[in-house]
Amino acid sequence: MTSVLQRRLPVLVLGVLSLLAGLWGGLLLLGLPVPTLRAATAADHGPLMALGFLGTVISLERPVALRRRWAFAAPAAAGAGGISLLVGLPAAVGWALLCLAAVVFVLVYAVVLTIDAAPHIIVMAAGAVCWYIATVLWFGGWTIPHLVPWLAGFLVFTILGERLELARVALLSPASLRAISIGGAALAAGLVLTAVSGRTTELGVRLAGAALIALALWGARYDVARRTVRIAGVTRFMAVCLLAGYAWLLVAGATWLVAGDIGRSVGTYDLALHAVFLGFVMSMIFGHAPVIVPAVLGTPLPFRPWFYGPLAVLHLALVVRLVVGDGAGVKLAWQMGGAGTEVAILAFLAVSAVAVVRARRARSRSASRPSVVRAA
Repeated sequence: MTSVLQRRLPVLVLGVLSLLAGLWGGLLLLGLPVPTLRAATAADHGPLMALGFLGTVISLERPVALRRRWAFAAPAAAGAGGISLLVGLPAAVGWALLCLAAVVFVLVYAVVLTIDAAPHIIVMAAGAVCWYIATVLWFGGWTIPHLVPWLAGFLVFTILGERLELARVALLSPASLRAISIGGAALAAGLVLTAVSGRTTELGVRLAGAALIALALWGARYDVARRTVRIAGVTRFMAVCLLAGYAWLLVAGATWLVAGDIGRSVGTYDLALHAVFLGFVMSMIFGHAPVIVPAVLGTPLPFRPWFYGPLAVLHLALVVRLVVGDGAGVKLAWQMGGAGTEVAILAFLAVSAVAVVRARRARSRSASRPSVVRAA
């Protein structure tokens, strides 16, 4: 095991533990007969997934590129915050750590912006600010449902910033840059409106929903995935993940725009929440994994055709949950679809781990073989 992997793996493990705990909490929220780890596991499902897991992974990637040791305080604090929520420490302790992680993450982007104030960096920095504001609002007494737009903003801005970085390689036109700028500004304005009155106002949610629609259409129009989906192998897999993610972002935006108050009913809330966090975010995580894992852990994640299995299960299960479960009110479909999405996430972790282990073993065997020098 390389020294890079040894240094970064413990932090990533904290994030994975938050993921597993968040998935367990999701099963409890589905009403499935599983043991309760502790009373608040279900209530902490959202923060564990969005900040404990994704916050750790996302904030770990940027310090790796920046190469500043202090920057690793962000993923370390995010992972520790998730574990604090998991083990039952006072909620304020966990959220204070998550807030600290956000502060460090914002400072990371402040440094990066002094080096390169490119549009994609500004977009990702906006995501870090959304993370910070979400933790501050929690300390102000906001409940998790009211924090959903800000948590979504953190992930949407971050992911679209990453895609904008790659899209600029294709020499984006001024019109495309204006389009994403307008969409991002509308999303930011919608989020601000949800905070002005201290609750998720219909106007803010509708504006944020319209922005999500615009950003999804921007991705479908300008993302390089439109062209790379024709290339076989890992390139096509990544493109399929990205395009499917944009489709779910469009669904989420339409739901927010039409509903206004996404907490008005359980079905609407479930659709508005999981179209973003499962359909868009998780599909994007699947697609970026072959790039993120080598960048963060310094070990390759070779693509294998069976990666499509968990991806297909994720989207099919989500359709069952949201369309048949929430839309038609079939509880069994809602539960089966919800459990299916969790199986998909765990399966993708498993197949990724197998691919990494096999690749490392193959590389070790190759390095251990004695070289044969032929005489000229």
